[in-house]
This record gives sequence, C-alpha cells and structure tokens, in this order.
Amino acid sequence: MSDIAIRLISPADAEEMAALLRANREHMAPWDPLREESYYTTEGQWQLISDSLRSGNALPHAIVEAGRVIGRVNLSNVVHGAFQSANLGYWVDAAATGRGVASAAVAAVAEAAFLTYGLHRLEAGTLLHNVRSQRVLERNGFVRFGMAPKYLKIAGDWQDHYLFQLLSENWLESRSATS
Repeated sequence: MSDIAIRLISPADAEEMAALLRANREHMAPWDPLREESYYTTEGQWQLISDSLRSGNALPHAIVEAGRVIGRVNLSNVVHGAFQSANLGYWVDAAATGRGVASAAVAAVAEAAFLTYGLHRLEAGTLLHNVRSQRVLERNGFVRFGMAPKYLKIAGDWQDHYLFQLLSENWLESRSATS
C-alpha cells in the first residue's frame, strides 16, 4: 500500500487523534485496556503524546493515508545499549481494516526501527484470539516465540498473549530475498 505512510506523531495531532479514538472506541474495546474518559479528549491526547515524546523511551507514530491520520503504530519501552529493543503496538481506524493498512504500517515502522533508530529487535504481543493481528505480524516476518499468561489487562481482565519478535538480521534477509 504505497499510499500509507507513518510519521512521528506530534502534539498538533491531538485533536485529530482524539476524534479518531472516540469514533473507534467500541471497535477498539475488546483489544484495549480500560481507559479514563480523559483519554478520548484533545487535552488528554495532547498530554499523552507530549509525555510519550519526552519520555526518551518511546517513538510514537501516526499512520497516515491521503494526509489523514487513520491510526497509530508505536515503538515503546525502547531500550538502547546491549538490548537495542522495543515493543511494537498498533491500531487502525475500523474503516481502514482489512485493506492491508496495519501490515503496511508495521512494515514501515520495522524499517524505521532497524535502519533509522538502530534497533536490533522488535517484540509484539497479541491476544490469543486476535488472528488478524497475528497475520499482520507474520506477514512482516515476526516469529511467535511464546505465550505469556495474564500478560496485559485488556478490557478489564488479565489476558494471555502470544509473543512475537522480529530481529534486524531476519528483517534484512527477508527484505533482500524480496528485492
């Protein structure tokens, strides 16, 4: 999907992001932690984005199509030094699902992680029944390496997750093979 791009998110995106989150609240509910009402406000998004950018351990990106933000793809818990790793998370507008948007965004952020940010490893977790998200990861070369019991509190309950990883050398190999 050549018309899908990612860019670092900015506090200037807070209003658009809040509107998108409000519109997708029901769609995201089964996959998200329970959120405070402030999360869905422009002010709440402004604070969250600002804090994330200042933290030094996050690289939050907007997913953009035709100049409009349609989701997020985030690198969080970024650790440098000997680990060179980050956690990957993503979501897209309900209207954009099923069109390869998440796959394109994950591909773009993996490229940035390995070529721009110098990371060695990305890790992602999915709920056991989230087959669509697992396919996104597998299409991008992620390999399932385990299952974490009660890993995250999603929709109010501690839920098991499959864990996936992508190493820079495997990403480079697969990229060379498809070029």
